[in-house]
Amino acid sequence: MSKLIQEFKDFAVKGNAVDMAVGVIIGGAFGKIVSSIVDDIIMPPIGWLIGGVKFTDLKWTLPSVDIAGMAAAEPATINYGNFLQTLLDFLIIAFCVFLMVKGINKLSKKKEEEPAAPEPEPTNEEKLLSEIRDLLKNK
Repeated sequence: MSKLIQEFKDFAVKGNAVDMAVGVIIGGAFGKIVSSIVDDIIMPPIGWLIGGVKFTDLKWTLPSVDIAGMAAAEPATINYGNFLQTLLDFLIIAFCVFLMVKGINKLSKKKEEEPAAPEPEPTNEEKLLSEIRDLLKNK
């Protein structure tokens, strides 16, 4: 049991697991922000342009079926306006994630392209030891 706890502790403390947890939390908050932008800023002007329609209210009402002896059921609807709004949310979030990953890749590429520091010149002692080594080899 203690081995399992130790393995979990090692996993949880690793940078990747912590980074992933932070990413999930920030991603959830970012999703709410984007949803608010779409719902409250982008969709109202689009609805106004197409005649004052609120996108979440767009739906197709299916014909109700009357079954003898049963109370009339509420007609079923296909809420395509809500789907369109959710689809726009997704597209905006996907585009933002794409730009973020592209930026991170660009930064990591710059780190890889940085020239490595030149190796330091050998000290006088190292030069002398190399000469002695070469002389001993030649004998």
